[in-house]
Amino acid sequence: MHADSDPSPRAWLADAACRLLAAAGPAAEVADARHEAERLLLHVLQRPRSWLFAHATDPLPATDRAAAEALLRRRLAGEPVAYLTGRRGFWTLDLEVDATTLIPRPETERLVELVLQRLPQDPGVQVADLGTGSGAIALAVASERPHAQILASDASAGALAVAARNAARHGLGNVRFVHGGADWFAPLQGQRFHLIASNPPYIADEDVHLRQGDLRFEPATALASGPDGLDDIRRIVAGAPAYLHAAGWLLLEHGWDQGAAIRALLVQAGFDAVSTEQDLEQRDRVTLGRRPA
Repeated sequence: MHADSDPSPRAWLADAACRLLAAAGPAAEVADARHEAERLLLHVLQRPRSWLFAHATDPLPATDRAAAEALLRRRLAGEPVAYLTGRRGFWTLDLEVDATTLIPRPETERLVELVLQRLPQDPGVQVADLGTGSGAIALAVASERPHAQILASDASAGALAVAARNAARHGLGNVRFVHGGADWFAPLQGQRFHLIASNPPYIADEDVHLRQGDLRFEPATALASGPDGLDDIRRIVAGAPAYLHAAGWLLLEHGWDQGAAIRALLVQAGFDAVSTEQDLEQRDRVTLGRRPA
């Protein structure tokens, strides 16, 4: 913050938003910059947003200013706000995230919607979430289907620890977290499910976006999957029928240009009712299929 600025939350936010806008370039949105600055400051202050309306012109203690400045410098260097605050909202949940997990994104809520459309409220429904990360998909489904039993797997022990803390924080006891390695289905051995969902790695290894924005800081093993981004999806599609009940569903999140290729994989693996669903931006987002009855 500039030395002659009024040391108040309002003054710090205005200055921080300007610096974020300058760093982001001409395509940046003023509202986004203001929102990011607020999230950083409120994280430091441990206050709700409503606090700012009553205390916008209060003196901002030097220790809090210093802590907010430290976070702002890291954000200006590119670190995602979600990692700086350790929180991200998803569905109706406030989730812990860290560098071992992907940052949950609004687009993935479309996958949750499609899962819920295919899950009755009946007790005994078995669901698997492959590559759960922070637990976003599994916990969103668990919150809406309290009688379902959900198995959530991940190759990262660190991510599973985050997911387990998120489940405990929200009192969701119908999710079981299991560690898995290179074999996506090792944690599922001897079990069958009514539905398997996954937001697996689907970006091509050499995609330039991996070196841009938030993706630079997220775990590469959870993002990239071979020359065309489909290596892990091929493994999941090929292996899933052995772990699904008859008429069980497989739902996969993917990139905007991969729907046709994944539909072909599902048909080749014997799935029926194959389709690709779009997100709110009218982009292909989720492809799904049903194991024949």
